[in-house]
Amino acid sequence: MRLDKYICDATGLTRSLAKKALHRGDVTVDAEVVKDPSCKVADNMTVALDGVTIMLPGTRYFMLNKPQDTLCSTIDEYYPSVLSLLAIPRADILHIAGRLDADTTGLVLLTDDGQWSHCVTSPKKSCGKRYRVELAEPVTAEMVTQFANGIQLHGERELTRPAQLELLSPTSVLLTISEGKYHQVKRMFAAVGNKVTALHREAIGDIELDPTLALGEWRALTEAEIASVSR
Repeated sequence: MRLDKYICDATGLTRSLAKKALHRGDVTVDAEVVKDPSCKVADNMTVALDGVTIMLPGTRYFMLNKPQDTLCSTIDEYYPSVLSLLAIPRADILHIAGRLDADTTGLVLLTDDGQWSHCVTSPKKSCGKRYRVELAEPVTAEMVTQFANGIQLHGERELTRPAQLELLSPTSVLLTISEGKYHQVKRMFAAVGNKVTALHREAIGDIELDPTLALGEWRALTEAEIASVSR
């Protein structure tokens, strides 16, 4: 890896700031000052900036309790990106595994492990997602059956996969689906004549949203949580 890229990845500095640090002589490789940004850094080399050793971040895995009016995107648009909530270096390179709409709250998984992220989101993996859903109208027994059999969404050629509805109250349910179609939960209820008024994701696969996390808070995943996603 080029030295200037190594500095950027290890510190979060822009390429121009990394080159300025190199030009000033602030960077050493194996205790020798190096000013050439194209210098190749091998795995066994020690890189220091201003006398402090810097290292590339290891593979990272996080859960976030997403608040409303944030976007599951890598850039701030009309609303801020959820990545802006993570006070960590190079948050911008994280994958958002399992996106949510701006007005939906709850569990979001973030990682720089692309294969792991794919296993969370790939329809072939059938990783279940559980949502707490508040509705405008009461749920009927017919709706429960429809969800179990699959719903015909507008513009889709095939039914959705069977989904599980658990009634908490006449207008509140837990819904578990194994797909991630565009606005799927809202579209499913619209297809049976109901309307989602609030939506909160509680779990992805075996990973449950930590109840101690307030909206906007995050933590690293445990080894068990990471291993629960089959590759």
